[in-house]
This record gives sequence, structure tokens and C-alpha cells, in this order.
Amino acid sequence: MVREPLSINLFTPSAGAGKSTTDVNGKFLFSQVLIDCLLRLKFTQKDMKEFMEFCKQKFEGDDEELRNLREFEEDYSPNKALWWYSRESFFYKTLNAALRTQEIHLMFLFRAFISDICRQLESHHIQQPVRAYRGQMLSSDELKTLRGYCDQFLSVNSFFSTTVDYRRALSVVNAYNAKAGVECVMFQIDADPTMAIAKPFADISSHSKFKDGEEILFMLGTIFRLNSINRSSEGQFWIIQMTMWNGDEDDLKQILMTMKQQHRNRETNLQTLGKLLWEMGKPDLAEKYFIRFSKKLRPDDPLLVNLYIDLGELASQNGDYEKMIRNIPANARWTQNGTTIAGDHETGSATHQLYGPSGLFFDNDQTILIVDCCNNRIVQWKLGDTKGQVVAGGHGPGNRSDQLNFPTDVLIDKATDSFIICDRGNRRVLQWSRCRGTTHGEILLNDINCYGLAMDDQRCLYVSDTDIHQVRRYQIGDINGTVVAGGFGFGTDLDRLNQPTYLFVDRQQAVYVSEYYNHRVTKWKKGAKEATLVAGGLGSGNTLAHFSYPGGLFVDTLGAIYVADTNNNRVMCWSKGATQGTVIVGGNGPGKETNQLNGPTGLSFDQHGNLYIADGRNDRIQRFSIEKTY
Repeated sequence: MVREPLSINLFTPSAGAGKSTTDVNGKFLFSQVLIDCLLRLKFTQKDMKEFMEFCKQKFEGDDEELRNLREFEEDYSPNKALWWYSRESFFYKTLNAALRTQEIHLMFLFRAFISDICRQLESHHIQQPVRAYRGQMLSSDELKTLRGYCDQFLSVNSFFSTTVDYRRALSVVNAYNAKAGVECVMFQIDADPTMAIAKPFADISSHSKFKDGEEILFMLGTIFRLNSINRSSEGQFWIIQMTMWNGDEDDLKQILMTMKQQHRNRETNLQTLGKLLWEMGKPDLAEKYFIRFSKKLRPDDPLLVNLYIDLGELASQNGDYEKMIRNIPANARWTQNGTTIAGDHETGSATHQLYGPSGLFFDNDQTILIVDCCNNRIVQWKLGDTKGQVVAGGHGPGNRSDQLNFPTDVLIDKATDSFIICDRGNRRVLQWSRCRGTTHGEILLNDINCYGLAMDDQRCLYVSDTDIHQVRRYQIGDINGTVVAGGFGFGTDLDRLNQPTYLFVDRQQAVYVSEYYNHRVTKWKKGAKEATLVAGGLGSGNTLAHFSYPGGLFVDTLGAIYVADTNNNRVMCWSKGATQGTVIVGGNGPGKETNQLNGPTGLSFDQHGNLYIADGRNDRIQRFSIEKTY
């Protein structure tokens, strides 16, 4: 009868609603709402394809299961869900493993089949009250926990298979060999179909591959009241008496209704699932489904605005400001008059001045790092302050460990709490601790004519080299690196680069490269030997299809590319697949007016979508505020 371990959640009404999945009641309640949410999500052909690819990969080399998969792909229909569930195959093994371990993405891919099983159970529900049994092995610790919850509630995380044949269940118990730390138990369940207010159950014998099973199957998430746990009369096993919950506990009923209603007030979609996972304390999964949803929507879909707000708040909560600024609505517009937030006091080296700023990096929502290139230093500037703080260099040009020489880019490695600095004039990449009092950096990479830096989610460092016209990726501790863009000398062919400067790396580890002398931006997918042209590439010019020496760049989750068009004194946005861009700020000739730029280089966004530009020849940092989007 029993083919899998038991996975349960417990609930004590007197303890109220839990606020997280680390709380006992929280686990119980969130598991109920999660099932409800998954079953209301639409299932797409893309989901089916991903499901099949997962299974084929999981059972690669298993000829029998691959045959089962082919049969499933060709022959599955909703009215065969129970038949497939009762069959010893990949379907049963994978589904129950996912449910027991609460592997949420696999549950997400199985949701249509779970729904099919649920509908079959509803269609063939038992008409009369029934007593069912289940033989099971439990650890002594599990049994001890259950004994502390008598007269409370439990829910089962998987489908709960039982039999009406007591002898059959007893034979399962008798077949177990008791050993230290393990107990034999017999579940005795009383279930009244008229009281099955939420989760169905049915005799599935006639739908099973094995017709003589006399099997009663309860829907996953079924709630039971745990009545008692006592030794059998012979003392050979424990009897766990339970009754299917009939909704008589007002506190539990009200809490469940309230929580489910919170997620039913609007159409159930992947954003709904993401919000629920966020509440469950699973921010990484929440982000995954938010992004998955964003890729399904049209660029002008109004849902994107709220989705980006959620992504921003999620990243802010996690302190991940790099991810926070990746989500910009497709219909965003920026004010055309910028505000100076750093510099603009003429060229100089005082802490309120800048000299040829280049790269920018947001530390958090209130602090920006500025590569003060010609002052040979990195400056940290809090928004609203009238002067910055030198955090690296600032001792004149030189190659001592406390000096920089014409730095061009910077980023923060949060794992080591340090700056990574492209010290271009010294042909090196430095790591500089952010600890107070640090006066010098350590060399990470030497003898490299670096210009731009980027870091992916796995903490691999990407560095552009303008001498050999390539970009290399360096894993932690690696000093040789792997070529990920270029590597065949300079040129205009798509397997070559010409003066690669600023970089951007997306979540798929695709590398975007600004090519200064090719006047273009190219995208190099992970493992690619040749790039895709994504912006420019027609030589120097000032039309909407041209760049003139592109600089800093940024790519949002929709694939839109934002580029500082240095000699055209403007910032361009190229939508994914576009053959020309749009001017979002600048483009009014070189100058120092609020609507002008002069040699813009680095750019960045804050969590709200406000745009920041290193206005190089004006020795200032300009902010262009995002306007309301619709």
C-alpha cells in the first residue's frame, strides 16, 4: 500500500496564523494557499515542453522510463490522470518526490496533471462515509511530534493513498521489520463525503492500472483532525486515528478563507504566485516567477509597471541594488532637464569637485560610486551631499598600492565587501576592501589594458582588454580567464571587437560590449564564438541608427539597451530587435545647460528608474528623473 514516506504539516488553532514558513502554523497555511494558487494557474504549451524536457533529462539512459515518456507524450489525456498516477513510472515517482520535498518549480510544472487528478477524484467521489487504513513506517521523532498534536490538525503534502481493506493494510505493517528509531503505525481514517468541503477523495480502483487495489485516494493537502494515537492491543504497532476535517473549526476555516481570498482578488497569474512565494520567505523563487511573467507580457502591457515595482521592492528588501535597477517599464520617459547631484564646480580635485568622471556604480539607493578618472580616485557620493568621500586612490597618479592611474570602471563585490577597480593606466585590476581605514588595494589581475568591468550572479568577473580586443571571464581565484567575446584581433566582423570598453552581463551570462571604434554594441551569448549586433554598427554618425563612440551601457529585463552615445552627447535606448534607437536624454549639442550633455561616459539607474550620467567633459554627474508611466 505505501510506496513513499509521509510528509505532513501541522496546525494548532490556538496559535493563530503563522507569518512565515519557519512557523509551524505558517507552513501549514502557506502549503494550503500554494496548492490553491497552483491549481488556478493556466498551463501553457511552453510549460508542457519544459516539463517533458525535464523528465527526459532526469531519466536519460533509462530506456523503460523513456518509453513511458514517449507513451505519455502521445497518449496522455485528463481522463487518464489517475491511471498514470497509479502506474509505477516516472509520473508517480517524480510527482510524489516533488510534493514530499515541496520542490515548488516541479510542482508548478505538474500543476495541470495535479488538477486533472483532482477533477477525477471529484467526478468519482465516494457516496457513503468510509473508514480507510494505511500501513506506514515513521521515525520515532516523527511519532513523538504527532503525539503532541492530538486533537489538532494535520495536512498531507502529497496524495494520500489508503485502503478500505484492514487486512491488506495490516499485512503492510506486518511486513516491516522494526528497527531502532523506527515505529510501525496504522492510520485509521474516517471520512464522510458530505463533509469534504475542500479536498475530494475517491475509490480509484476502477481507474487504476491495478484493478484489485481497493484504493482510496485523498487529494493532496487534505486536512485531518488527529484524534488519538495509541498502541494496538497486541502492542505491535501504533494506531493513529484521524477524521477528515469537516470545517467545524471556525478559527482554521476563517484563516484559510482570508488567506486564499487575498490571492483571489485578481486574476491568478505568475505575479500572484511570485507574491505568495515572497510571503513564504522564498525571494529567489518569487523573482524567478516575476521575471518569467515579464517575458510573457507585451512591452506596452500595463501589468509590467506593477511587476517592476514588485521586482524593485523585492531586490530592495534583499539589499540587492544591482538587480533592483534592471526593471524599467517599456513606456518609461525621463525628464529632459537634469539635476546635478555631484561635481559641477569646474574642474578640480577638491572633494566637491570631479575631473573627467567615467564609470558609475550604485552602492544602494542613496549612495553612488564615481570613477573620478583624471583625479585618479574612486569617490563615494551620498545623494543630497555637497561633497564626496574618497574611498580609493586620491594620492596622485602612480603605481603604488595606494595609488590609481586613470581608472575607468568600478563595481562592488558584496561577498567580500570590496571594490573591484579597473586601474587602466597601471594595466591592472585591483580589489580594495571597503573596511574603514583601508589605504591600499591588492592586485587581482596584472598586465591587462582593462577598461570595463562586470560581475555575474555567480561572482565571475568580466574584464574588457583594449590591447587584444577581447573580453575575458575570471572565476574566483583564476588569473588566466576564459575568452567570452572577441579573441581574433580587431575588426568589424562579428567574431571580432575593436576597442571594447564598457560591459554588461545579463542573468543568462550573455555579455554586451560597447565597441568604441566600431561604433556599436554587440551581444555575445554564453559559449558563442560570434556576436549578434544589437545596436549601431553603421560607423560613426548622428542619426538614430548610429553611434559616435558609445560608452556606458545597461540592459533591462526586456532586453532594451541603454547606451551613452559619447560624441553625440546623448543617451540612447534601443528596444530589443530594433534597427534604430530613441534619444531619451541629451541630444541638444554639447553644453552645460540642464538639457545638455558633453561627452557622457558611464550610466546607471537607481531602483526607481531614475537615470544617472557621468557627464565627462562637464565634470559632473547628472540625474534625469523618470516620469510617471502608464
